[in-house]
Formats: sequence, structure tokens, C-alpha cells
Amino acid sequence: MSENLDWKRKYRDSLLEMEAEERRWRQLEQALRRLVGRLCAAGMGVAPQLDDELAALAAANRRNAPVEELEQRAASLTSAVVAVDAVSPVSAAAPHAPRSARWNSTCTAVGAVLEQLKSADSSDASVEHLLAALPLAGNDVQLATIVAQAADLIHERIESVARERVQCAAVLSQVTHRLEEMAGYLTQSGQAARSGFDDTASFNDTVMSQVRELSAEAVGATDLCVLQSLVSSRLETVTRQVLEFREREQARMQEQAGRADRMHAHIADLEREAQELQSRLDREKHGARLDPLTRVANRKSFDERFAEEVLHRTLGDLPVAMLLWDIDDFKTINDRYGHRAGDRVLKTVAQCFVSQLRTQDFVARIGGEEFVVLMTGLAPASALGIADGLRAAVEALQFHFRGTPVRVTVSCGLTDLRPSDAPGAAFDRADAALYRAKREGKNLCIAA
Repeated sequence: MSENLDWKRKYRDSLLEMEAEERRWRQLEQALRRLVGRLCAAGMGVAPQLDDELAALAAANRRNAPVEELEQRAASLTSAVVAVDAVSPVSAAAPHAPRSARWNSTCTAVGAVLEQLKSADSSDASVEHLLAALPLAGNDVQLATIVAQAADLIHERIESVARERVQCAAVLSQVTHRLEEMAGYLTQSGQAARSGFDDTASFNDTVMSQVRELSAEAVGATDLCVLQSLVSSRLETVTRQVLEFREREQARMQEQAGRADRMHAHIADLEREAQELQSRLDREKHGARLDPLTRVANRKSFDERFAEEVLHRTLGDLPVAMLLWDIDDFKTINDRYGHRAGDRVLKTVAQCFVSQLRTQDFVARIGGEEFVVLMTGLAPASALGIADGLRAAVEALQFHFRGTPVRVTVSCGLTDLRPSDAPGAAFDRADAALYRAKREGKNLCIAA
């Protein structure tokens, strides 16, 4: 029973977590809508045709129009911009010159929203594309297109969280129904026990009453034949009552046995479902902490593990080395050979790390092309030797894209966790060492 209550509590916690996640995505959606309004205000006055489209887009945005309507408005705005440019072409930079500060602040706000999207799912290539396109946006329409695409991503994630919440609620309802069945069985069993006890007490009183009456009649009887008749009559009555009591008891026992069999079947089903739910929860929990592309730990999993290691190090446990990795010139690979090639590099490098490290070492992808490794029980000098071996292993990998061999290398910044570290100090040291490795030629491992 306690295990089922524990299941119910776990799924309730999961439901609350998904509701919080859905609220966060809706906050992001509202931030994007504010950005759309700001962009509309910034674009007013360029051309009368654009003002009408911008006003319509702003009005739809203020009333929280669905994404589909905003997309239609954005498409109409794009057509208007093309028409205006055809009549009076202007340079991409000209519309922004009088409002460079406002333009920069808007781009910064859009970038902040995209970074939040990236931190929520570092493997989403769509966010990477938008981040790459943001610095290239030369006018309001291009920036609005990026904002609209970001809004689409947020909408998709909100819908995904909502679907997961509905599924979790259904599971919780199923567990609650099973618990109610068990509670009903226990109630029926208690009622049957009380009914049996009351029936037994009533039968006992009836028999004792017959015995007392027979005793009284026997004392007053003067004729043996009369006495025999009285005894025979009373015994028949008692015998009939005993048989009736036995029939009632047998019926109660059969009913109880039937309820017990049904409940045993329910319990067996519940145990099977609990095992399936446990496996499902384990898979979902494990999957929620894995990067979908590389199948190593993700940023959330790293944050949890890093906090544990910092605590252990503060308590004086074994030394811990942190290796911060970055794939050299990864953007060039993406731009030249495409994102599918970039994904292949990410997966292969991740598997190279896993295959070369100990089973107790921790590997995570924490950003686009950034990985981190935590190694327990190794001094910095030993960890640096292992890091250099990993670097050489990646360099030895053979990649061919479109028939062309491509050299892939990684750089590493390494440090150890120190008991006196403030939160984030070790990460900052490793990041600074990684920056030095990049600045000094890449394909290097540098300890801080």
C-alpha cells in the first residue's frame, strides 16, 4: 500500500514540475510577443504601406492572436516590404541608423530569449540556426521572422509539456482508481467480518435461549412422553438454526473468497502496472538527463552532478578534475558541410570520449559544441595526461564529408575542484584555460 502511495506522490510531483515548465514557456511566449510589439513600433514611419501591415500585426499581437495568424501577418508584412523595396530600394542598414541603440537593445533581448531556449534543450538545431541568423538580420522584417520562428518553437514546447502533463494526470488517475478499489475491498471485508460476528452472536443467543426454555420445561414436566416430545421439538429447532447458520457462514465464506480472489487479481495487475510504471519512469528520468543527439548526459544532469561533486570536495573527499572541451572551428563545419555533418561530428566525438574514459567518469554535453568531463580520484597532472590522450584520439578520427577528408580537433581547459571554491569558480577557471587553448592555436589542453 505504501508503495502505491509513493507512486501517487511521484506522479503528482511530476505533474507539478510539468505545470511549472509550462508556465515558464508561456512566460517566454509573452516575452516574444512584447518583442514583436517593440519591433512593430520601431518599424513605423518607414513607408505608409508598411505602417498598415505593422499596425495590423501589432493589433493581432496585443490580443494574443494564435501563432498561425501571426505567421500570416508576418508573410503579408514581408510581401509589403518586398513591394516597397521594389519601388524605392534602400540599404539594409539605412532603416536602423537613426535608432541603432533601440535596434541593438531589441536584438539583445531576442538573443536572450533564444539563449533561454537553447539552455532548455541544447540539442535543438533550430535554436542554433536562429542564433546564427540573428547577427545577420539587417531589417525589421528579418528580425521579426526570427522572433516568429522562436515563438513557434516555444509554442511547440508548450504543447509538448501540456501533452506530457495530460499523460501524467491519466496515470495518476489510474493509480488513484486502483487505490480506491483496494480501499473498497478493505471496507467490504470489514463489513463482512462485522456481519459475521453479529450473526454468530445472534446464533449463540438463540441457542442459549432454546436451552434455557428446554431446561425450564423439563423441570415442570411430569410425564416422560411429554418430556421426550419437548426435548425432540427443541432439538429440531436448534438443529434447524445450526443448519441455517452454517449455510449463512458458507455463503459469507464463498463471498469473501470471491472478493479475495478478485482483489488478488487486482493486486497482481497493480504490481505489474507498478513495475511497468517504474520502468517507464526510470526511462523517462534517464532520458530527461540525456542529450538526445549524442546520448551522453545533458546540461541539467551536469549541473546536478557538479553540485554533488562540489559538496563532496568541500567535505574533503577524493579530488575531482573538470575538463571543459570545445570542438575547434565547429561553426565552419556546419556552414561548409551542413548541420547533418555537424551532428555527426558531435555524436562521434561524444562516443570517442565515452570509449576512452573510465566507467566512473562523467561526460556531458553542455552546449552546442561544448562538452565537460568530471573525473574523480585524479590529481590535475594525471587528469591532464588523460585529457591529452583524449585530444589525440579525437584528432585521429577520420571524417569525410562529400568525399573530402575533414580534420576535426578539440581544445580543453582543465582544473580541479577545490574546497575553498566559490560557486562557479572551478567552471570559470576551466573556461579561462579553454580560452587560452583556443587563443594559442587550438587542439591543445591547458590546465588552470
